[in-house]
Amino acid sequence: MIRGRGQRRRPMSEINVVPYIDVMLVLLVIFMATAPLLMQGVEIALPQADNTPLPKAQQEDPLIVSVRADASIWVNFGSPEAATGGGTRISAGALGEQAAQIARTRPDLPVFVRADTALPYGRVIEVMSILQRAGIADVGLVTDPVDLSRVEE
Repeated sequence: MIRGRGQRRRPMSEINVVPYIDVMLVLLVIFMATAPLLMQGVEIALPQADNTPLPKAQQEDPLIVSVRADASIWVNFGSPEAATGGGTRISAGALGEQAAQIARTRPDLPVFVRADTALPYGRVIEVMSILQRAGIADVGLVTDPVDLSRVEE
């Protein structure tokens, strides 16, 4: 049918969603590719303990000292639950210096120690005493919650 000069085209009432789907799929691929890059950290097998989570006020931006099974020390800031340890590898001497500087500038900063279960108890105590000598008196230990389905009665 040929339209005359006086006739107008009717507006199309359908939305073409194909370009939106294409954009969504491209974004999905980008996020899938970058998500593993954002997950940085040190793998640590934390001991399990039946405990209650800390109040939100004590979880804000703590200093987390992670000690791996090979006794390497890692330091970072962040949530103890979200932190997989990540951060910067540091020597025991440098840990004391950094902790002393942090204790002077932010004495109310919460400090947590994440230690691998395979790590000897003495090494955990050494790290905690380094922090204590640096002026940090209150140090918390990070554990995983107990998996009640695997607990024998």
